[in-house]
Amino acid sequence: MDIATIVGLLGAFGLIVSAIDDLGAFIDTPSMLIVVGGSIMVVMLRSSLGEFLGAVSVLGKTFKNKLDDQGQLIEQIVELATIARKDGMIALEGQEIANPFLAKAISMLVDGTDASVIKGSLEREKDMTKMRHDQGAKIFSAWGEIAPAMGMIGTLIGLVQMLGNMSDPKAIGPAMAVALLTTMYGAILANVFCLPIAMKLGNQADIEEASNEMIIEGILFIQDGGNPRVLGDVLAAFLSPKARLKLAPAA
Repeated sequence: MDIATIVGLLGAFGLIVSAIDDLGAFIDTPSMLIVVGGSIMVVMLRSSLGEFLGAVSVLGKTFKNKLDDQGQLIEQIVELATIARKDGMIALEGQEIANPFLAKAISMLVDGTDASVIKGSLEREKDMTKMRHDQGAKIFSAWGEIAPAMGMIGTLIGLVQMLGNMSDPKAIGPAMAVALLTTMYGAILANVFCLPIAMKLGNQADIEEASNEMIIEGILFIQDGGNPRVLGDVLAAFLSPKARLKLAPAA
C-alpha cells in the first residue's frame, strides 16, 4: 500500500472533521447528491464509458505502491545481461521477472526477435500504457474542475429557494447554511480528493514511462552483446543523483 496516499487522504479529512463542532449540521443529502452525483454524471458525459471505467481501475494505482524501484530494476537488467553474455540468450528463459514489461522484452529476446521489431513493439506498448494512465489522470482532473461548479449550482438553487421563503426570518439562517454546504462539498471533493489523485496518477505515469524507456534501452543493449558493466553506467542516467550513488557500489 502507498502510505503517503492513505495518510494524506485520511489526515486531510480528519483535520477538516476535527474543526467541526456539530457534524450533523454539515450533512445535507440533497447537497451531496448535487455535488457528488451531479459531478460524476458530468464527468461521464464528457468521457466515453470505457474511459470512465478505466479511470476507476487506474485509481487503485494511487493506493497500491506497485511501481518498481528503478535502482533494483537496473540491477536486475544488468544481471540478465550478464547471464545472456555468459550463457547465451536462451539462458534467460525461465528467469523470475516480476515486471511484466521487462518479462515481455526478455521473452522476445529469447525468441530471437529482430531488434527493430522489439523496439517498435515495446515502444508502442509503452505509449499505450502512458495514454491509459494519462486518460485516468484527466478524468480526475476534470472531476476536480467540475465539482466546485456543481457546488456553486447547488448554492444558487439553495439561494433561490431561500429568497422564495423570505416571509419567515427564522428560516433564512438555516436555509443559507444549507445553500453554502454545496460550495463546501465541491471545494473539499476537488481539492482534497480529485486534484491530488490526478497529480499523483500523472507523476506515477511519468515514472513508469521512464522505467519502460530504461528497459527498452537495456534490452537493446543486451541484444547487441554489450558489456554488462557498461550497461549499469548507461542506465544509471535514468536515476536521480542520490539514487545513482546507491547504485554505484553494486555497479
